[in-house]
Amino acid sequence: MRWKLMRRRLSISAPRMIVRSHLPWPLRWAALAVVLGFSAAIAVWAFEFGKDIAGLDRNASAELKRLRAEVAQLQAERERTASIASAADSLLKTERAAQERLTQQLKQIEAENLTLKANLGFFERLLPTGAGAGLSIRGLHAESRAPGQLRFQLLVMQPGKSPPEFRGRYEITLVGTLEGKPWSYTPPDGTKPLQMKQYLRVEGMIDHPSEAVVESLQVRVLDASGGVKATQTAKV
Repeated sequence: MRWKLMRRRLSISAPRMIVRSHLPWPLRWAALAVVLGFSAAIAVWAFEFGKDIAGLDRNASAELKRLRAEVAQLQAERERTASIASAADSLLKTERAAQERLTQQLKQIEAENLTLKANLGFFERLLPTGAGAGLSIRGLHAESRAPGQLRFQLLVMQPGKSPPEFRGRYEITLVGTLEGKPWSYTPPDGTKPLQMKQYLRVEGMIDHPSEAVVESLQVRVLDASGGVKATQTAKV
């Protein structure tokens, strides 16, 4: 009987046996993760190694260096351009300020030139045309400044290097029309004392009726006894 049982077990008709592992599922998953990680690391290494063999990293590094150099050059050019622009702006402001100063100086010089021309014309009129025997009036000039107001200037001169002192007075008479009729007027402030040695410049303002039309101004120089020493008339 035992022999039959043993032969049945060793024969083909014997029942199959299944050998099962007793390893837990978490350990199985951990082992699978380790295998997958190891495979991924090998794949990455193979990819990087392939790039290195193909020269991709070297080209990318060289391109990066070139781009960095270009960026640095562009930044330097931008800073240089900004510096030049700032200097040009400062120079332009300085030139504008200098131009404004020159314009003001030019205007001042022109005004002084006009004043000098006026003074020169006045003194040219004062120069004597020849040697005179006595006192003379030179450079009489009169102009209307406002209605009822007249400005005048003149120079009284005595010939010679050391003439005697003159003491007298001068009188101003205005001649024109008033209400369509001939009119002459000697204002109260038109007669004033005159004392001089060789020459004396006289100027002032004369008031007159604003309705009058003044056509000329006459100046007379009288000595202490009332004798007329010089007379001159100027148109207004």
